[in-house]
Amino acid sequence: MAVSFSCSALAMRAFFPFAKPRASNPVASIQRRSVHSLRCSAGVRKVQTELEDRKCQLLSLIQDTQRGLVTTTEQRSSIEEALVSVEIFNAGDPIELVELNGTWRLQYTSAPDVLILLESAARLPFFQIGQIFQKFECEAESNGGVVRNVVKWSIPNFLEEQEGATLLVSAKFSVISPRNIHLQFQEIAVQNIIISDDLQALITPALLPRSFLSLQVLQFIQSFKAQVPVRIHGRNSVGGLYHLSYLDRNMLLGRAVGGGGVFVFTRAQALTLCDP
Repeated sequence: MAVSFSCSALAMRAFFPFAKPRASNPVASIQRRSVHSLRCSAGVRKVQTELEDRKCQLLSLIQDTQRGLVTTTEQRSSIEEALVSVEIFNAGDPIELVELNGTWRLQYTSAPDVLILLESAARLPFFQIGQIFQKFECEAESNGGVVRNVVKWSIPNFLEEQEGATLLVSAKFSVISPRNIHLQFQEIAVQNIIISDDLQALITPALLPRSFLSLQVLQFIQSFKAQVPVRIHGRNSVGGLYHLSYLDRNMLLGRAVGGGGVFVFTRAQALTLCDP
């Protein structure tokens, strides 16, 4: 009887288990894996380069806006486009709290409550706004932590320039979805008061012996801290939703849910604050 040999190699091995498969070439296999790895690495480098270019473009667009205070309609549109072009790179990825942890410096915002502060400082000669930060404390947490909004401000001739005092708005936050956190505001505080040299000389003249009373006044001012709990209409605290639209080791983009504005932050050195 004639036997047909048109069956596949897989079928041949099934019917004739003693048949030996073709020996593979280990060198060729290694070469194929190396080529595939190189192609993947090149693709990753290309994506990373494009991402860094878009981040640089965003920072360039917001550079001369005074953190969002001075912008035209056309500028805001271009900034929004640049924001979206960065956000798409890790959209939907879960928030890495270890990466979020730390201090972030505000570079740009369209949030009305922040712009009011910046506008007031621009108009009023007796009021200055320095750097604005968000400080996340969540390194050892798995589902939330604490965030502190930090505003450095001053009164010229009375307090040190730009950083004479610190306004601190503290909130607890919890992760409610891969990119959204819920904020529960706890407290508003004023602390870290640093008086100017002129005021210090007025309180304790350099040419006179510093009395115990004058030293006590200086110590009281410098250690002064006022704290007010955040409550409204009998509720314990005020809350809000915050969408973290992009996060990496040196940039944080956020959107206040409900039209509260956008935020662009860059990584900053750690802040030292008084214990809450």
